[in-house]
Amino acid sequence: MISQEIRKETLPDASGHFGPYGGCYVPETLMTCLQELTGAYQAARRDPEFQKELKHYLKVYAGRPTGLYFAENMSRTLGGARIYLKREDLLHTGAHKINNVLGQILLARRLGKTRIIAETGAGQHGVATATACAKFGMECVIYMGEEDMRRQALNVFRMRLCGAEVRGVSNGQKTLKDAVNEAMRDWVASSGNTHYILGSALGAHPFPMMVRDFHRVIGAETRRQIMEAEGRLPDEMVACVGGGSNAIGFFFEFLEEPSVRLVGVEAGGYAIASGQHAARFQGGRMGVLQGCKTYILQDEDGQIEPTHSVSAGLDYAAVGPEHAYYRDLERIEYAFASDEDVLEAFQFLCRTEGILPALESTHAIGYAMRRAPEMDPDQIMCVNLSGRGDKDVSEVERVLKLEKGGGQ
Repeated sequence: MISQEIRKETLPDASGHFGPYGGCYVPETLMTCLQELTGAYQAARRDPEFQKELKHYLKVYAGRPTGLYFAENMSRTLGGARIYLKREDLLHTGAHKINNVLGQILLARRLGKTRIIAETGAGQHGVATATACAKFGMECVIYMGEEDMRRQALNVFRMRLCGAEVRGVSNGQKTLKDAVNEAMRDWVASSGNTHYILGSALGAHPFPMMVRDFHRVIGAETRRQIMEAEGRLPDEMVACVGGGSNAIGFFFEFLEEPSVRLVGVEAGGYAIASGQHAARFQGGRMGVLQGCKTYILQDEDGQIEPTHSVSAGLDYAAVGPEHAYYRDLERIEYAFASDEDVLEAFQFLCRTEGILPALESTHAIGYAMRRAPEMDPDQIMCVNLSGRGDKDVSEVERVLKLEKGGGQ
């Protein structure tokens, strides 16, 4: 049930807030740069020529529209709901990330920037950024935690093949949060010629709004496609949530449809205990991290807690501020899938549909495997398959061998 009317097109407000969440909490040295970016984006989103150019590259370079695939074998095996998969995994570079990267790199050109920096966890945002920089002839530096570089060695090599410099981060847990820190330090020192392509619906205003808008194409296509396939809207939509870019893009066009249940799936890790997971709505609290106010996994003293997920892309201590807002309004529900659920779902989708999902996206598949049998056969579930799993095969093989006692 929606506790109050959703007016999605009014958000965020002029200061970048979604209710109490969002905002712009950054060093003073970045305020001018962010104000310039906000002005440029507001102009671009109203400019038909910018939108035409973006649509062109999304079609001819990224490969949009992506298909909405009826997972017949999965649906029959599980019983219950008819399951459709939104195939963002078929996009160039292998994930939804290219939607946002193309939008931001076109914006960077408008601003006269010649150097691009980005952070990455699972590597898909880094690969998309490196790819677009190669396409548009821009210098590219990617920050990535050393632990994530180990888990995602294939994507590190892909970035370097595209000409990007990948800078390993050895601080903290050596994962995504630490990569964001280093990217922000770089931007403070180099904002004159550098644009920071933030990879999720996080950070200081205007990034949550801008990243959401560039991913709205996912939900807009899904709406048209499900109407063509079934003649009606789905009963339930499911997407994984790390920072939340693929989910907010998938859900946004359905926020004002109360008949459609929206479910975001976080990383349950080993268990819902301190340091063992990355499910911010399971024990998190409001705080400020890396530019915005949102739900964060932190202790009573405000220190950021360690996180864990089998997926390098979901082990982040904060969630996008727009997600926190809709959770308060009871418009989007949030569940979690454990590492065990995810490893089972990874193998299940491969065996039933011949589709190799990214570990991030597999959190949504894991939830769907539990939920679909509870639904009626005439009900429809749409799951956002936000990326493909080539990058994860070696890590899954390693983890499964460890589980079977195969050693290192």
